[in-house]
Amino acid sequence: MTKNEQPLFDNVCEEHVFSKIYEANAQDLHDFIYYKYGERFDPKDKTQEAFLTLWKKCKDIPPDKARSFLFTVANNLTLNEIKHQKVVLEYQKKEPHTSTTNHTPQFLLEEKQYLEKFQKALEELPEKQRIAFLLNRVEGKRHKEIATILNISRKAVEKRIYKALATLRKKIEKI
Repeated sequence: MTKNEQPLFDNVCEEHVFSKIYEANAQDLHDFIYYKYGERFDPKDKTQEAFLTLWKKCKDIPPDKARSFLFTVANNLTLNEIKHQKVVLEYQKKEPHTSTTNHTPQFLLEEKQYLEKFQKALEELPEKQRIAFLLNRVEGKRHKEIATILNISRKAVEKRIYKALATLRKKIEKI
């Protein structure tokens, strides 16, 4: 397009324009997040959120700027999630400030060492097992829900969780 030509559409609010932008950019955007940050930051989710944000601001975004907008939004969403996880981890590291606990210093030290070893054992699990295990035990999701999220069978979810538990038991037994 030359400087004197006007764009055919001023914004992406028209459904067929938005649809074309989605078809042209969705896979590239997903791959960008996946390759840059990995699967654990849910590139599918970030892609959908970026397109949702584009739709909400469709009157302000010209079609020729949509791709750049999408990549910026998806990148910022992922960076915000990383920052949030760091805050959560820092908060978890802090000792509780309650003085009502009657635990001995020995108990607290052993508890801290156990948690560190448990975290290390979790990190050493294969990614697929770790994800299924954490979705089940931390987020409280049922096997059927996990199967839907991960796009695998319920039996595969059960097997991953069972193997994760078996591995953790072996490693924790040594503790």
